[in-house]
Amino acid sequence: MEGKMKIFVSAYACEPNLGSEVGVGWHWVLEMSKTFELWVLTRQSNRRAIEQFRSVNPGYEGIHFLYYDLPEWARKWKKGRRGVHLYYTLWQTFSNKIVKETMTREGIQVFHHLTYGNVLWKVSAFGQKAPYFIWGPVGGLETIPRQYTRYYSIGSRLLEGLRRCIVAMIPFNLGFRRRCKDASLILCKTDITRSMVPAFYRDKAVLFTDVAVEKSESFPEGTGFLADKASVDFLTVGRLEGWRGFDLVLEAYAKARFEASLRRAAGEKLKEMHLTVMGNGPDASKLRKLAAMLGLGVSELTFTGRVPMHVYQRFIAGCDVVVNASLKEGAVTVSFDTLSLGKPLICLDTTGFTRYFSPDYSLVIPRQENGVEVAREQVIQELCEAMLRLMEDGLRERMSRAAYRAGENFTWEHHGQEISDIIINCVSSQNKEE
Repeated sequence: MEGKMKIFVSAYACEPNLGSEVGVGWHWVLEMSKTFELWVLTRQSNRRAIEQFRSVNPGYEGIHFLYYDLPEWARKWKKGRRGVHLYYTLWQTFSNKIVKETMTREGIQVFHHLTYGNVLWKVSAFGQKAPYFIWGPVGGLETIPRQYTRYYSIGSRLLEGLRRCIVAMIPFNLGFRRRCKDASLILCKTDITRSMVPAFYRDKAVLFTDVAVEKSESFPEGTGFLADKASVDFLTVGRLEGWRGFDLVLEAYAKARFEASLRRAAGEKLKEMHLTVMGNGPDASKLRKLAAMLGLGVSELTFTGRVPMHVYQRFIAGCDVVVNASLKEGAVTVSFDTLSLGKPLICLDTTGFTRYFSPDYSLVIPRQENGVEVAREQVIQELCEAMLRLMEDGLRERMSRAAYRAGENFTWEHHGQEISDIIINCVSSQNKEE
């Protein structure tokens, strides 16, 4: 480990063989360990999975894992997402002693706050004051317009209304401003987040996604275009909650099915369509009712509920098109999995991960045009038209091949080099200034 830069990484969410933010934290740590010597603080509940991985995957001696959780009596009220913000805040507060002792003992000058990546959430007090504080990738300042939220459940509308108020007050949020001031580098998931960093500190803020393409034996290489299928199968995945846009997908899909039936009646040869909605969440019942109201039966639409990773992998390998109608940065892992498997992607522009997706293999639908919010009805219509366009076998095949080729340039290995480079450049440039 001689000569390697030492970095302390705060990775509350970090566990192998999982998706979403937990998997992102894990991949970042593995990639960073190729260049740096790491001390990684994560939850005690992640320990078993991490140690099992290390027992069969030697070669990561440069990662020193540290584990911490609140006492058992303090964990009972935290169930899944319930209470996660309060628990996370307490975790950051009480684990600060570990950060301080470890960084002081090991002579570590670089602190990287990796997960959770929300600019509004607490960071280790000692780590934030380190000589080099790397913050992110972070987001959390994206809001959903009322034209969308009026269709949400009462609970979701209230939460989004509260979020709008919090974001509107961000110029007066002292914690956020202090973190911007203390950071040596702010990695922003979206242009929306970067634009809200105070102008005086914005030169430290750069657009940088937290996700990359995972190439693994679990995902059969080159699945891509599936010929000789009787139907075109669309897949949309994620937690079933308002901002992820599943209501938009259902309405667009119903319109597309109706348009396709008219075209068939006019003599056009079109395959059947099928949509799978994968995931569970607070809006599950509401979405099922919406599907029934739209006349979508079991032969046209499947709700799978939450499924294990291997089932998700089987579904995404067997589908023809992935739809991600998230209204803000979300379901990013799913979107990058389309590149791993060579699947065309339909998505909304979030000003974040979508900048990586070319028209050669994706149909990115804008939420804004010339700074003006696009009407919800227009977004639904454009989703509908995108689905109909991808009913064409020839186009799907071309886009599938292009997606798979593009995926070779967005692997974790490539992204890992970008991560290392940006951290090294940050530390080097700050040293020169001093």
